[in-house]
Amino acid sequence: MIGTILWAVIGGTILGYLGKLLLPGRQNIPAWATIGAGIAAALIGGVIADWIGVGDTAGIDWTLHLIQIVLAVLAIWAVARFFGRRGTTQTPRTTGY
Repeated sequence: MIGTILWAVIGGTILGYLGKLLLPGRQNIPAWATIGAGIAAALIGGVIADWIGVGDTAGIDWTLHLIQIVLAVLAIWAVARFFGRRGTTQTPRTTGY
């Protein structure tokens, strides 16, 4: 149980920053959001891989890792959009009268 949580945090951190690296453009999101998105991608990707039958194979689980990377990119994109909208406020323009 503790090993699973530890590997989810370590793998999620790696996946979060890998997703941030692969997503084009700049994402102004905090580190905790990047790590959280990566952890979510790791856990959900593992569930999806188990569901389709490729979660536990002999050797390296390439399909599992591909699913997790795609989910990490999508999660980073969603978090970046959330933080981008949250921080923007429209200031009224002055007309110079």
